[in-house]
Amino acid sequence: MSTSVVIVTGALTGIGEATATAFAKRGDIVVVSGRHDDIGEQLARDLKNAGAADSLFVRADVRFDSEVATLIDTTIQCFHRLDVAVNNAGTEGQLAPIVRLTATQYAETFGTNVLGTLLSMKHELRVMQRQGSGAIVNVSSTYGDKGFPNSVLYVASKHAVIGMTRTAALEAAPFGVRVNAVGPGYIDTAMFARVAGSPDNQDAATRTIPQGRAGRPAEVADAILFMAGDRATYLTGQTLFLDGGIKAS
Repeated sequence: MSTSVVIVTGALTGIGEATATAFAKRGDIVVVSGRHDDIGEQLARDLKNAGAADSLFVRADVRFDSEVATLIDTTIQCFHRLDVAVNNAGTEGQLAPIVRLTATQYAETFGTNVLGTLLSMKHELRVMQRQGSGAIVNVSSTYGDKGFPNSVLYVASKHAVIGMTRTAALEAAPFGVRVNAVGPGYIDTAMFARVAGSPDNQDAATRTIPQGRAGRPAEVADAILFMAGDRATYLTGQTLFLDGGIKAS
């Protein structure tokens, strides 16, 4: 297997960190981004220790076009191509009934989850389409395909990610580029702990999962590796839901 150049946004914790580590263990070149320099630089060192052919941290806030452009341009300057992009940066946003939400809270959630994904794909595709190859995996959610009370901003933003994934896949297909998404359910991350709240609430949420447990970040990372890899070359425009059976129940 040849070495790939991989970008992971929102890579400093949870699913992003697990995904960056999985690509590193495969021997790829891994570029990670986030908003905390000290954590990012340490992660880049850890990825080299895990087996990455090379690694680099580039500070980027995906809400800003210029910072995403710098992330992509720096990657190309250093490694001359971009084979895989995992757009993981996201936020749960404000969890509250619709009648209590504000325009500012909407902008904060959609700025990261929707605009951030859009800008990331914009700059990734300008490189990949010119190359004539590449794979993008966006991170949506199980709630990108269903509703949930008191979570309208998160739910709507993750629906948008799936819509953008489908549209980008159609635009990119003639250039030999694939665009897919994963839709994680309850995954054992800091975000799940924040949203669920107390340990009792976390246990109650877990009991709603047919498999009886929360997922592991590494399980999502494994799915992303498959979707971005050579065994999924006919897969584009799709969302793979990883939820322990929630959507089936």
